[in-house]
Amino acid sequence: MSRAEEFEKLRPLLFSIAYRLLGSVTEAEDAVQETWLRYEASPVQPTSTKAFLSAVATRISIDVLRSARRRREAYVGPWFPEPLLTDPYEDPERSAELADSVSMAALLLLERLSPLERAVFVLSEVFGFSFPEIASAVGRSEAACRQLAVRARRHMEAGRPRFEADRTERETLAGRFFDAFREGDVDGLRELLTADVQIIGDGGGKAPQWAGGVVGAENVARVLVAMHEPLDRIGIAMQQRAVNGQPGAIFRDRDGKVLGAWALDILDGQVQMIRAVLNPDKLWHVGPVGDAWATFREVTKARRPAG
Repeated sequence: MSRAEEFEKLRPLLFSIAYRLLGSVTEAEDAVQETWLRYEASPVQPTSTKAFLSAVATRISIDVLRSARRRREAYVGPWFPEPLLTDPYEDPERSAELADSVSMAALLLLERLSPLERAVFVLSEVFGFSFPEIASAVGRSEAACRQLAVRARRHMEAGRPRFEADRTERETLAGRFFDAFREGDVDGLRELLTADVQIIGDGGGKAPQWAGGVVGAENVARVLVAMHEPLDRIGIAMQQRAVNGQPGAIFRDRDGKVLGAWALDILDGQVQMIRAVLNPDKLWHVGPVGDAWATFREVTKARRPAG
């Protein structure tokens, strides 16, 4: 097998590691490409290609994460990961860990860790790498990595997100939620929302968003109902689909261009959080991106009474 073939076989794993470390499809793809360039230029054939490439991708991602964290401190409004519609890496033996770790709630929790803690946690808890492999990847001793893992696990356990365990129940509840949204059913929506439900938008200063979010079942239900009619009137289409492993939807304008992505957190038969990614810089990988501000002006005009 050629180096290029070996690399392509491992590309899904490398992307999945990098995405969980960076929370960005763009940066993860760049990290994977840089990994290939380094592998291609290396005169040494590693004993384990998987361990070698995973280590290179991890080190690159750690460096990118350190600078990204500084940029995120100046980010306008709430910061959410770039929506991931499909995780390319599959491992039946670790399917639960992979699914839970890619949710927006889990990725936001990972943001609280240092870059090294995050890398050690992702490699050990999500992908099942051994501590000798992790130590080689992050350039620390095995003992230091074990300490990093303990600290990271403690932080993650303290705030671990809780979701509806049964995927079928989640999808059924999400279907009812989106049906009520399409029908403008305030009562139906209110029943499907937790008392302290929130809608929070990430526009990054480049798209309209809910300033400070909307909180409470009554408020959220009425905001959703007020949104749907004008959106429908100007031809906005909603495609229900998984976003970061959780029920969600993609919104497109009348030309099919992407305007935003919603991800729902569902627990005990109710929606507890709606995260809306609206920043156009985070949507390019989903498809051609529409003009969110122009759409907002259309929606505002559509809300005005005739005459």
